[in-house]
Amino acid sequence: MDLGSMGFLKALLVAVYALHPNFSHAETAPNYSFVHESTTAPPVSYHDYIVVGGGAAGCPLAATLAETANVLVLERGGSPYRNPGKTDKGNFLLTLSDPSPDSYAQIFVTEDGVYNHRARVLGGGTVINAGFYSHAETEFVKESGLDEALVNDAYQWVENKVVFKAPLLQWQTAVRDGLLEAGVLPYNGFTNEHINGTKIGSTIFDMNDHRHSAADLLEYADPKNIIVYLHATVTKILFTTQTVGSGTRAIGVIYEDALGEKHTAYLTNDSKSEIIVSAGAIGSSQLLMLSGIGPRSQLEPLGIKLVMDQPMVGQGIADNTLNGLFIPSPNPVELSLLSTVGISLFVNYIEAGSGLNLAPSFGWISKFLLSILDQTTIGSFFDTRLNGGIILQKVTRPLSTGHLELRSTDPNETPKVRFNYFQEPEDLRNCVQGMKTIINVVNSKAFSKFRYRTISTQQLLNVVAALPLNQRPRHIDTASSLEQFCNDTVMTFWHHHGGCQVGKVVGEDYKVIGVDGLRVIDASTFSFTPGTNPQATVMMLGRAMGVRIQKDRLS
Repeated sequence: MDLGSMGFLKALLVAVYALHPNFSHAETAPNYSFVHESTTAPPVSYHDYIVVGGGAAGCPLAATLAETANVLVLERGGSPYRNPGKTDKGNFLLTLSDPSPDSYAQIFVTEDGVYNHRARVLGGGTVINAGFYSHAETEFVKESGLDEALVNDAYQWVENKVVFKAPLLQWQTAVRDGLLEAGVLPYNGFTNEHINGTKIGSTIFDMNDHRHSAADLLEYADPKNIIVYLHATVTKILFTTQTVGSGTRAIGVIYEDALGEKHTAYLTNDSKSEIIVSAGAIGSSQLLMLSGIGPRSQLEPLGIKLVMDQPMVGQGIADNTLNGLFIPSPNPVELSLLSTVGISLFVNYIEAGSGLNLAPSFGWISKFLLSILDQTTIGSFFDTRLNGGIILQKVTRPLSTGHLELRSTDPNETPKVRFNYFQEPEDLRNCVQGMKTIINVVNSKAFSKFRYRTISTQQLLNVVAALPLNQRPRHIDTASSLEQFCNDTVMTFWHHHGGCQVGKVVGEDYKVIGVDGLRVIDASTFSFTPGTNPQATVMMLGRAMGVRIQKDRLS
């Protein structure tokens, strides 16, 4: 995929990405004395805990462990605070389109032909997401084996630092009322709980539209007990033995700095010291494989010495699908991200965004869309700002799952990822139901202020069908069949999960089965994404497991 086509895609996708954030920064960026470039790291160091990945789980986990122990965090990306202008709310498109090696979002294309991104920054996905904050369903908490009181305390710990009530302005109010008119009932008002019906949730954007992220949670850490290295790419986990058998224990990691120099970090000589991998659904599976834990059939052809033949690493990986409509508005709209959500448990979630700022050079897209709509009387939908919005649906708990395969032994290269979108018929049925709900919202009386009467919903479907939103083929009935529409226009919701699932790769304590001193704590352990959007639960999990590990160490 060349940069020109990616630029075109990003311009067209910008309305969709309005549901994912307009990046921002805390009004006063933390001045962390313990965050350094990895080029300053010593050749060898020793730590009680080594956390690989300073993302949504890794930051709260490390901050908690650093209350009482010596912690090293190795983050492959840079700091979200280094360039506040880059992360302002209006610069989302430019951030996603950034092709530089140090961009916050690493672009890749799945084997299914769907454009995708991996976070590459301290704070992880909380720096490049839509900001919506909502708790997990009760079922997820029970299945996780975590104490309910600990979970609630961990949510509160996160919320005290980075969570705010989402604003409800005109566009989001119209979507809310349209959802109710479309039968997504009851109305639950404002709540962080994940319950059936329509609700208003929280956000990690403050009242001045500045973004807060998991990186802010490092403010809780004791600065004497923690060090964070940026642009530190872990290439391998080290073990006491390089053969299969009892007594295999993780003892350290090798990582490279931005100049390619290698460093080694070891665990202290303590039976309770651990390496904790929190590199995300793709990165955690990838690192285990690069270190010799994974399917023999994949590792041996690449010359990776087998530590443990574990065929389930990289299996069961999944992504929630995204489909929706762009709606040009005859009236001005506010800049809004996710505030309102319509929840149909076990089926789909409906969310919306509006008024995203665009780079000035993308005004020509208005003409492209107008030519499809054949509407010369409507104003510019895309100019320097999205004059309208999007309504999107996410299929919850997809039954369709896929797998991950290494391309090479290079940790910087994204593996082959196939999510098998809509392989299972039930996922497709849920998407169709979600699209019908969106159409009903657009046609509702409550939403009429933001809808051109002269543009039918069929024309809106035609627009989406004509856009190169992915690399999948189009069909003659893409816009006329909702089943084909879902398949042909599918995009990612960026909610990757699986690959190191509980009961298959890790135990209920998130320890890698068959290896001492090694855990995986992040969304790769999930069998489904919790809540409407998973960031709240991932941050909670980091804090809760940090508390549990801390107690075990002190006992």
